[in-house]
Amino acid sequence: MRVAAFSSACPGRGNEDFATWGDGVAVLLDGAGMPSTLRPPCIHGTAWFARSLGAALSARASLDPSLREALASAIAQTAALHRDTCAVDDPLSPSATLAVVRVREDVVEWLVLGDCTLVLERGRSVEAISDDRLARVAQSERAAMEAAPPGSAERLQLHAQLVRAERALRNRPGGYWVAAAAPQAAEAAVYGACPREEVTRAALLTDGATRLVTPFALTNWAGCLDILEEQGPERMIERVRDAELRDASLSRWPRSKLHDDATVIYIHL
Repeated sequence: MRVAAFSSACPGRGNEDFATWGDGVAVLLDGAGMPSTLRPPCIHGTAWFARSLGAALSARASLDPSLREALASAIAQTAALHRDTCAVDDPLSPSATLAVVRVREDVVEWLVLGDCTLVLERGRSVEAISDDRLARVAQSERAAMEAAPPGSAERLQLHAQLVRAERALRNRPGGYWVAAAAPQAAEAAVYGACPREEVTRAALLTDGATRLVTPFALTNWAGCLDILEEQGPERMIERVRDAELRDASLSRWPRSKLHDDATVIYIHL
């Protein structure tokens, strides 16, 4: 198995993504950032949360419980690290979306929670596995924000309103599920498995990296794997950055912000 990875922070900000791999386990997390106008009830920050949860999840998954059990345990462990100092159950507390792949001698397993994406090549078929429940909530708030001029005070205010509306529905029925402080979120994750012999290539991508496919539509998922194989993860993310700059007005490809953290783990079995 060959693994290559690259991570690029949103220009001008710290990187809130996290990626690690080893012992046949690849773990990718996308920490949920917030507008600067909102004050999170955690002294540690989103990047710390993503690192702590990602390291715990990687260690647990390597011990070979079910991936859902590994995630539930990692969420509980991470919440315990700062429950005494931070309001971990507050909707504005740090959270993350994630994708995990575990490769064993005869099986490949995966777990996806939130808008990270797993791309799998099985024979001649390529499929993208993600969880779009977040995109289904607070749609009126999202539309209002995207209609406001980029970089304006109005847009910043509307972005904060969107985040508050989204977070009010976090980890509850009828809303969406992410890794925060509730271990039961693991039960809502998308799980799958298939014989190892069926899988030739796989990629785990945060939503900042998937932009090349959606919404930019500059390639498809099979093309994404080809770029990663032939040019590598760093070049793929450079292509994302180039496209973002060509649409600095956010008019061709509406999105909440010009840039985002972008991280890829590529696996060739």
